[in-house]
Amino acid sequence: MKIINYMPEHAHEIADLFHDSVHEIGRSYYTEEEIEAWAPTPPDYEKWSARLNMKKPYIAVQNSKVVGFIELESNGHIDCLYTHKDFQRCGVARSLYLHLEKEARSKGINRLYVEASHPAKPFFEKQNFKLVKENTVVLNGVKLTNFTMEKGIVP
Repeated sequence: MKIINYMPEHAHEIADLFHDSVHEIGRSYYTEEEIEAWAPTPPDYEKWSARLNMKKPYIAVQNSKVVGFIELESNGHIDCLYTHKDFQRCGVARSLYLHLEKEARSKGINRLYVEASHPAKPFFEKQNFKLVKENTVVLNGVKLTNFTMEKGIVP
């Protein structure tokens, strides 16, 4: 597996990865209505392409297949971290996160923060993120819970 910078030809694959991951992994934590609000079927590929062109995520690729992605904003916000549903618990998220943290340090960012979903919260806790607060957000008219978490890093 290697971590690469985003390229537009990966947009469709990333949108599918996000959708499939939420629908597969989210079932243990969220209702079908909540999952569909979070990741509507079918994915809006045009919207995803515009988002990814702006966010420029780091992508994990294995055998030419996108197996995960992570987004870092200039203020230290991690907007997305998703792993392909068939590559859960294989080190993809950890590799992406370590790459992101290294990039954040090189950019002088000294604080990372995220709004983690229920399934993502334990992962971020393992990376030494601390819980700041529980949030209720509304996506497509449906209330969902997530968790603001943060971690200080030394640039």
